[in-house]
Amino acid sequence: MTMMNLIEEAELCFPQLLNSSCRKTMHPRSVSMLTYIILSSISVFTVTLNLLVIISISHFKQLHTPTNLLLLSLAVSDFFVGLLMSFEIVLIDGCWFLGDFMCVLYYVLVYIITSASIGTMVLISADRYVAICDPLHYSTKVTQKTVKVCVCVCWLCAAVCHSLLMMDNLTQPGRYNSCYGECVVVIDYVAGLADLFLSFSGPVTVITLLYLRVFVVAVSQARCHLVLY
Repeated sequence: MTMMNLIEEAELCFPQLLNSSCRKTMHPRSVSMLTYIILSSISVFTVTLNLLVIISISHFKQLHTPTNLLLLSLAVSDFFVGLLMSFEIVLIDGCWFLGDFMCVLYYVLVYIITSASIGTMVLISADRYVAICDPLHYSTKVTQKTVKVCVCVCWLCAAVCHSLLMMDNLTQPGRYNSCYGECVVVIDYVAGLADLFLSFSGPVTVITLLYLRVFVVAVSQARCHLVLY
């Protein structure tokens, strides 16, 4: 085998599939090592810190408050984000070695977890809104049972919606790949726009409006206290 062939095979994701394998994304060794170290560190810290939050809230019953249950949901989603970051490390050289179905499943999980995380932040902002703007009725409006139902609905909606969104990719994994070692999923344009609004733009708008209202009420309460004193 000539030196040229060896170099060509080294640049392929699957050297045994010369005609159908994708090529690796070649980076300087120092850049690759730095990227590995940074992503690995972020992944370990994210998983470890959120696992501590999950264990603490789950173990101690005195921490089972409505607000902490929402924080628990957020910690769970962030924990899985840290785990899924390990797949980004695999993709540094541009090659996917885990098969077409795992590729689609990876993207489905990313969408579900991200959407559930944003949805939980909406619930947290609603919790703070009721606590600040209607404190007298907070204990009756925001109960553990209500929060648990809202969190379950949030995760269920994220799972169902994004499973349906990725249905074509799930039924035929790898249908959009142009070569072996590629991980590509395609979402319908209209469905993608709808998902962008429902999973990001809409929730961010709701969060912004709720916290603006909380800010206005907090400022007015602070002014009242200043007048009284």
